[in-house]
Amino acid sequence: MSASKAKGTRWESLIVRYLIEQGFPAIERRALNGSSDKGDIAGLPVVVEAKNCRTTALAAWVDEATVEARNAGVEVGVVWHHRRGKASPGDGFVTMSGAAFVELLRQVSGAS
Repeated sequence: MSASKAKGTRWESLIVRYLIEQGFPAIERRALNGSSDKGDIAGLPVVVEAKNCRTTALAAWVDEATVEARNAGVEVGVVWHHRRGKASPGDGFVTMSGAAFVELLRQVSGAS
């Protein structure tokens, strides 16, 4: 496994552990599915694409999360990216498109 891949796997595992500690026990890392990938974290009503990269590429990452959400049959895809100098996923950033944010608001508020 490449150093970059190992770094990504560690970040995904940290996110899973963090979510479990925060009261989401059904969370797990998802296996890769090639072109029909469904994100990195399973067990949530949104798709999570985890990123731990030196260079930030928000537009490409959000596009990837959007495609993976469609592949998973859900409306919202987010990118949970590592924040330099911070170890905890709780200190990381979660990024999504405006449309995904509105859909998330609809889901939590019951609005249509």
